[in-house]
Amino acid sequence: MSSTSSQAGTTPALPSIHPETQIGHVHLKVADLPRAIAFYRDALGFDLVEQMGNSAAFLSAGGYHHHIGLNTWESQGGSPPAPDATGLYHLAILYPNRVELARALQRLIDHGAQIDGASDHGVSEAIYLHDPDGNGIEIYRDRPRAEWPRKPDGGIRMVLDPLDLPALLREHDG
Repeated sequence: MSSTSSQAGTTPALPSIHPETQIGHVHLKVADLPRAIAFYRDALGFDLVEQMGNSAAFLSAGGYHHHIGLNTWESQGGSPPAPDATGLYHLAILYPNRVELARALQRLIDHGAQIDGASDHGVSEAIYLHDPDGNGIEIYRDRPRAEWPRKPDGGIRMVLDPLDLPALLREHDG
């Protein structure tokens, strides 16, 4: 447990959030709904579950009601936020294993998506890109906990090494 400090002093330690808590979905403001649907459906492979005209759409993996919501309610024809503005840095999509991450990378390449970067964090392997509205996306896979690099005190040691994309793609080919 940890405590938080504020200007008025120190607040008592609170229990951590339940360890099985998950983030269920992300809802993004987009400028062009058909363009956004095409990206999330075709380049990333999500299934279109529901579309509400040209104002909103919901996409998922595996039959869930939705992992990604898209809408133009306040953003039709809008432009991406400036790089120095606050807001979403990126959303992260977790793949179940390295082969599925390789398949996702190949799909992005096949659809001409631009990859911004790729990192091996020791605990995970991640690929970074942006959707057509400038929203940051990380697609990644976690390594098994037993393989995570550790500090001498037993804590997790994350790293920022380059991810070998050709080797990852060979994983898919193999």
